[in-house]
Amino acid sequence: MTLTNVATQISELATHHGFTVAVAESLTGGKITSRLSAAPDSSRWLAGGIVCYETRIKYEVLGVPEGTPVITEAAVNAMVTGIADLMTADATVAVSGAGGPSDQEGKPPGTTWIAVMVRDAIHTELHHFRGEPEEILHATEEHALHLLYNKLVEACSTI
Repeated sequence: MTLTNVATQISELATHHGFTVAVAESLTGGKITSRLSAAPDSSRWLAGGIVCYETRIKYEVLGVPEGTPVITEAAVNAMVTGIADLMTADATVAVSGAGGPSDQEGKPPGTTWIAVMVRDAIHTELHHFRGEPEEILHATEEHALHLLYNKLVEACSTI
């Protein structure tokens, strides 16, 4: 499924089941929010997104505990709940990682954490993507959107 198709499917689920979606992006710099905002009827279900590229924004705006390394499960968990609180959203996605070309926080390029929260259930994944920075960003966007879609499908099956 293409990224445009995934975003369309997310739109259909969000619209039909009344989800409000929000995004907290570090590594991807707004790519995920941009993709979702281009989906049909996005103004009905997309609350918005924050590009929190600078570490202090993760701490000051999204509630990542001061001093927590930002390429960690703890950081994306805080980001996904922080954006939910900030935007009153019940379906959120957050990404943080090392895009390269050099290490960040001692993590090699491609080390990426993705978190999705749907109605208070959080799921996180650690990935080690390969390639140039642009390829790492694309892989992160792709996996984040698919993960959000899959978790929305799971939530809808229990309604």
